[in-house]
Amino acid sequence: MNSESIAVIIPCYNEALTIGKVIDDFHRELPQATVYVYDNNSSDDTSRIATEHGATVRFEPRQGKGNVCRQMFRDIDADCYLMVDGDDTYPAEAAKALCEPILSGTADMTVGDRLSNGTYAEENKRAFHGFGNNLVRAMIKWIYGYSFDDVMTGYRAMSRPFVKTFPVLSEGFQIETELSIHAVDHRWRIKDVPIEYRDRPEGSESKLNTVSDGIKVVAMIGTLFKDYRPLKFFSLVALLFAMIGLALGTPIVVEYFQTGLVPRFPTAMLAASFMFLCGLSLATGFILDSVAKVEKKQWEVNVYSKYAYDDQPGRSATTPSE
Repeated sequence: MNSESIAVIIPCYNEALTIGKVIDDFHRELPQATVYVYDNNSSDDTSRIATEHGATVRFEPRQGKGNVCRQMFRDIDADCYLMVDGDDTYPAEAAKALCEPILSGTADMTVGDRLSNGTYAEENKRAFHGFGNNLVRAMIKWIYGYSFDDVMTGYRAMSRPFVKTFPVLSEGFQIETELSIHAVDHRWRIKDVPIEYRDRPEGSESKLNTVSDGIKVVAMIGTLFKDYRPLKFFSLVALLFAMIGLALGTPIVVEYFQTGLVPRFPTAMLAASFMFLCGLSLATGFILDSVAKVEKKQWEVNVYSKYAYDDQPGRSATTPSE
């Protein structure tokens, strides 16, 4: 690991209480790594404390964790990107276990799994956070067929090709879900690494709103479902229209064969409209599926180009850029 560059990237908003300890812990566990703290409009002494503890501090004025990650991914060059929150809930002792599969080339993203060993359920005191995580996991399993052990964790390591070809769409806390779905849909190699989770220390407050941010996460899943799997998405919409059309139209068809009359003409028109929407949705799904496949082919070519570029002499990210 000493011959490869590691960037510990920490998005921060008002984490003065814990950021110093987090930086010290990662300097101890990964002495060869560069620790970056991106201050997202903190009103406390987060940036000053981070500087005093030896971190490279930068500022991101666009509010939201997704915006911070977007800028971090653009700015920093490294062989391994270890992303962690600045709230001291994730153990630095697991850093090497997360980074090793990335640096050895056996994984493209490692995920710090808080759930399998039960520590998240024991330590987390915020209502519905566990339920929300399980709901997101179930949705991703149903849509993409991949079961994450922990999809909402903020502790994960990523390879350079993964980061440099990842289009960040999120603005806020949806970024973890977006990272996970992107990794599954684009068939990156994923490895879950169990970690010991601990709750925030007294006086430290979570910036995540369970209801509003939870709705944004679910909306992000729906958006990515439509963008990444349009045929499946619009087939489900078509099925809904077909069920409504059949429910409205079947009694009218039966009545027509019995009497030769169509006494409920408006209902018949409504049923026909829903069946038309069904066909339109299917056609939309097929067209967008073709577009998505073309875009995915182009993305694959871009990934190959990124690997070829990094393999050129003098192009290896041996030192994170300042």
